[in-house]
Amino acid sequence: MNDNLLLSVRSDGVALLALNRPDRFNAFDEDLIDALKDALERCAQDPAVRVVLLSGEGKHFCAGADIGWMQRAAAAPEADNRVDAERFAAMLAALAGCPKPTVARVQGLALGGGAGLVAACDIAIATQDAAFAISEARFGILPAVIGPYVLRAVGPRQAQRLALMAHRFSADEALRLGLVHQVVASEGLDEAMESTLTELLASGPAAQAEIKALFAQLRVGDVGPAVQQLTAQTIARVRTTPEAREGFAAFTEKRLPTWNPDHE
Repeated sequence: MNDNLLLSVRSDGVALLALNRPDRFNAFDEDLIDALKDALERCAQDPAVRVVLLSGEGKHFCAGADIGWMQRAAAAPEADNRVDAERFAAMLAALAGCPKPTVARVQGLALGGGAGLVAACDIAIATQDAAFAISEARFGILPAVIGPYVLRAVGPRQAQRLALMAHRFSADEALRLGLVHQVVASEGLDEAMESTLTELLASGPAAQAEIKALFAQLRVGDVGPAVQQLTAQTIARVRTTPEAREGFAAFTEKRLPTWNPDHE
């Protein structure tokens, strides 16, 4: 891996993916974006990976875009900026579209694109002293690429408010908005992460991939005939899979299913 990104896979299938630029508050540049996209694609394709845990080394999760990267972008022509932005968009899509559950471990700052990473993960747990901001407008730009993920996480009106104000807000507010799902004391972060990982590993990996694929196609609103057909066809197909048969058998036989790390 790139020195700015650490990747290891535990024996239970948890991929530990850590931003490793602590001296830059884990801000990302072109190289880190490419490395993160490649790592996420590797995790998605690796059958040994069950869950992806995204973290930041040092005191902060991710302070967003590296200022040097932004200065280079401001001096570059629009065509080069288009390529650069598409690279960033592809990385976030790889994170949001990963078929494995993704969990953000957030401490310190999660600003701009760093908050976008949090929004693109399935689950986010933050320390009590973490701070967030959709801060792009303070630099005269906008949160265009992270916008859809923030919108999905907190809803359209709150997302627009955060983008317009560009202020820092607390972990408690992030919890209230839905950007994170749990807030814990700093000393309890690892315990909270392990509890969440244990729960995720107890569910069927194929079922989790099906959940993510199906839910990505659903929208809040009326459930019309097309959605009814999609959901009925999906469950009918999945019920006949080997994983489903094993899940039902394990329940009936009062044992853990084979995908659970504690299965004997």
